[in-house]
Amino acid sequence: MAHSAAPATAAPALTPISLKTIAPWAVFVGVLMLVLLYFVGAEQGATSLVSGESVHEWVHDGRHLLGFPCH
Repeated sequence: MAHSAAPATAAPALTPISLKTIAPWAVFVGVLMLVLLYFVGAEQGATSLVSGESVHEWVHDGRHLLGFPCH
């Protein structure tokens, strides 16, 4: 039985991504993480932005998982 060899294809060249391209996304992700950390760690405390218990109930398990006291 004859095997037909598939023609070798060249791998696509990897192009580096410039810092100008990554910087806005890095800033966006950093700010998003800080907002998330605020809501999990500090909301419903002295710096509360939202009144009531709704935010506390949504992030309650996350607080315990990350070691923030809430009781």
